[in-house]
Amino acid sequence: MNVSRIALVGGVAASTVLILAGTASAHVSVQPQGEAAKGGYATVNFKVPNERDDASTTKVEVNFPTEHPLASVMPQAVPGWDIEVTKSKLAKPMEMHGKKINEAVSKVTWTAKGDKDERGIRPGDFQQFPLSIGQLPEDADQLVFKAIQTYDNKEVVRWIEEQKTGADEPESPAPVLALTAPATGEHGAPADAKGASAEAADKQTTAAEASSSDTTARVLGVIGIVIGVAGVAFGVLAGRRRAA
Repeated sequence: MNVSRIALVGGVAASTVLILAGTASAHVSVQPQGEAAKGGYATVNFKVPNERDDASTTKVEVNFPTEHPLASVMPQAVPGWDIEVTKSKLAKPMEMHGKKINEAVSKVTWTAKGDKDERGIRPGDFQQFPLSIGQLPEDADQLVFKAIQTYDNKEVVRWIEEQKTGADEPESPAPVLALTAPATGEHGAPADAKGASAEAADKQTTAAEASSSDTTARVLGVIGIVIGVAGVAFGVLAGRRRAA
């Protein structure tokens, strides 16, 4: 009897842990397609799951970090959604490709469109929202984006809590994009080294082509001499026959 009760309690506890784990993991997140290298550009996907059984997600707002403004943000069209890109004036202008930038994207908003019963992210589904962003900062290891998810029953979930070192994951964590080391050339060589290698290869190719051309010219010269000698010999032989 005691064994049965212990087993029952253990089963309930395990089920509760699984339920809580599933709930905690189903939050708005951001992942790059490939890598998000410091100082470069990246395509990222904001993944938005629907956590409700009786409501659809009809609006998603993603706020961009002000401490590391991104001058270039281009959304990819998502069927069934309107996209609005909001820009704000920078307190301190930034330079990008030799030009001064006075404003940067502060928010991107996706709003579901269509029939009320069919629009948005329905229960049990998720949706990805792609963005091309850059230039990524070189002095940061990550970017934190605060997101707001709105359901058609007017419920609003704010994914804005930042993860603190050594602490458990917050209840409503903000999406975090991890940045990798600056991009390098082939086999880990820096981009400038790759360029130098390419230049050296071009020089080797040019030298090989020049050598090949010189060899061809020599062969053709020898063939010409042989033909000339043969012609002279033929002429002499023909003259002797006529004299005979």
